[in-house]
Amino acid sequence: MLRFYWYPKCGTCRNAKKWLDEHKVEYEAIDLVETPPSEDELLTMMKASDLPSKRFFNSSGKKYRELGLKDKVGDMSLEEQANVLASDGMLIKRPLATDGRDVTAGFKQDEYEAKWL
Repeated sequence: MLRFYWYPKCGTCRNAKKWLDEHKVEYEAIDLVETPPSEDELLTMMKASDLPSKRFFNSSGKKYRELGLKDKVGDMSLEEQANVLASDGMLIKRPLATDGRDVTAGFKQDEYEAKWL
């Protein structure tokens, strides 16, 4: 089953959830801030994904800017990146969805159609 990490106050997350509901995709909704994925879960997703690791970061977020991650992420190992992401759900690009094999970060309808239908 799809694990759908989202932030209920995020419009993009609500749009993605609506899309999943409309297409009758079964999923477990997990609040990204209250229950962020663990470092190990993030590392597994990052390795399984065909996405560049920087795509897992919410680069437009306040916390990302406060920590100056724009200039740091490129020099971090995958393990260090997963550790930083696991420390605060607001650092993670949302929504984040995985079925254990495939991963999407953010919501683009064509990506959802390709991965989750």
